Amino acid sequence: MNWSARTRAVNTGRQDGDGDPANVPIVPTSHLGLAYAREDGTATWRAFEDAVGNLEGGHATAFASGMGAIAAVFDLLPVGAQVVIPTDSYAGMRHLLEHAETSGRLRVRPLDPRDTDAWLAAAVEADMLWLESPTNPSLFEMPIAELTAAAAAADDPPLVAVDNTFATPLGQQPLSLGADVVMHSATKLIGGHSDLLLGVTVASSGRLAEQLRDARVRGGATPGALEAWLALRGLRTLPVRYAAVSETAADLVKRLREHPSVVDVRYPSLGGGMISFELADAASADAFCAGLRLIRHATSLGGAESTVERRAARPSDAHVPPGALRFSVGLEDPDDLWADVTQALDHVG
Repeated sequence: MNWSARTRAVNTGRQDGDGDPANVPIVPTSHLGLAYAREDGTATWRAFEDAVGNLEGGHATAFASGMGAIAAVFDLLPVGAQVVIPTDSYAGMRHLLEHAETSGRLRVRPLDPRDTDAWLAAAVEADMLWLESPTNPSLFEMPIAELTAAAAAADDPPLVAVDNTFATPLGQQPLSLGADVVMHSATKLIGGHSDLLLGVTVASSGRLAEQLRDARVRGGATPGALEAWLALRGLRTLPVRYAAVSETAADLVKRLREHPSVVDVRYPSLGGGMISFELADAASADAFCAGLRLIRHATSLGGAESTVERRAARPSDAHVPPGALRFSVGLEDPDDLWADVTQALDHVG
């Protein structure tokens, strides 16, 4: 049967033999016979990988964190390879590449994610295009299908990797758009409850998946049994959570755009729970964060609880407008969230 994503998220990766438990158990083991779990994985890892791979349409490999997954993707490249990245992108990834460039491991070329012509030109020369869409934290969207087509047409096609953390497999499936590898920080929307660290890659081919698994074995970035189990449990409810936060976020975006203190609002066409909005300056944004009573002023995102952060306050995101705020919409009542937003905006005035 051609089940929907919602149905597959609930059911993929379950055991279905007579007498099997309804849920794949936590398997806390360091070895399986003569093999280390680090090398062969466990039933808990595999169930999570099966479910994510099914939703993304590829071969999934779980890692101890999103950064572990990112590092494994860059490990696919030879020394001296050129990686093109968005200037607006996850700060941890950029920090990793700064070290790789300083040590001579990789060459890094940052481009504005809104400059599609520059990206199309870079696809002919690069060894890897690393895309984020929507970007973190500004929520710019990139034309994934157009860029993968340009990459495929190059004489020596670059690998195309996509950080799909914000969109999730429910917003888009980059492999179906021509990407080679997808990466998620499962810490965020997939886990959905701010209680775990986990990353996952999904490769378009078994060959790439094997290379990523080899990188996991070499680097030791193996997921914990409890974390993999929690991430799988979070994935089961991702469709209903994604629908709920999308509905709430769309409602809040309309209200934010009408508020006189708000300068700009960005919300992805894919939906989801991430909003970027801008106040007049850094002092206004800081006053807003200090005035919140329900929404948490915190750096992470994608949990059941709503969070807001002024990313430009961090040196790694100094390129972001000083009054910009990244708003991760949670599962609270929309009217309660708006009441908190408006009373916090009163502090700005």
